[in-house]
Amino acid sequence: MKNITHAVIPVAGFGTRMLPLSKSVPKELLPLGNRPAIHYVVEEAIAAGIKHIVLVGHAQKSAIENYFDINAELDNQLRHKGKDELADSLNWLPEDVTVSMIRQGKALGLGHAVLAARPIIGEHDFAVLLPDVVLDPFTTDMAADNLAFMIDAFSHDGHSQILVNEVADEDVHKYGIAKLIDTSHIDEISGDVNASFGVAGFVEKPSLAEAPSNLAVVGRYVFSNHIFDYLANTKASVGGEIQLTDAIDALINEYGVNVTTMRGASYDAGDMRSYMQAFIYFAEQQLADEK
Repeated sequence: MKNITHAVIPVAGFGTRMLPLSKSVPKELLPLGNRPAIHYVVEEAIAAGIKHIVLVGHAQKSAIENYFDINAELDNQLRHKGKDELADSLNWLPEDVTVSMIRQGKALGLGHAVLAARPIIGEHDFAVLLPDVVLDPFTTDMAADNLAFMIDAFSHDGHSQILVNEVADEDVHKYGIAKLIDTSHIDEISGDVNASFGVAGFVEKPSLAEAPSNLAVVGRYVFSNHIFDYLANTKASVGGEIQLTDAIDALINEYGVNVTTMRGASYDAGDMRSYMQAFIYFAEQQLADEK
């Protein structure tokens, strides 16, 4: 049994798709309802059993680290005014959960960002959560579904896991698409269930005619520590960046990798249109809870 307790969240991106909102505020701190987007991502990780979260950022993203720290002056003022409940709600991280931040240094892509976390992750296996992707916390059980399911699957068979979701035919060209080892599994997918299948590889943004399935990568990964060795030996490719997909291909060839089908819905909080739709949805859910 392999237990995953570490997670990496890359937060170094400038969020150009979210300008002008992200000009002075990190895109990860833009609100979805009454909380910043990254709050939900970290809550998801904690619900799945993660105890140490590593944020990979840069000098202009210190506000994210500050969000997860205790503001002693604000805490004292709130408690002095008798607002203990509000103060407690701001210091919501469990005592056994640690949030660390390390700088990426150079903008060399997602693979490089994950590799930058190696000094903190060490020899542990770990999860990766992309903060642009926020999974719906209102319709799923974060302690059992999606990331939690992936961690449990990894603990039983040792295969790294990548979350995927069915997309419409007209959207296939926008994503990395999974090529399953056994294509009969595609017919077994019921649409709202976590299931894990072996994957032969991924095709990046294929045409519909060339797509091996309609299962698109969502932005949640559970990796064997071996991925670090492949990343360290991966040469920069497109755009001079170290591609995570290149290391995943090597991992597939050597150890095997599974995809996990997603339960519920996900939102791209790094795209303006999707972000605004997500904000409305999250706000409506929270307002309904207050009635």
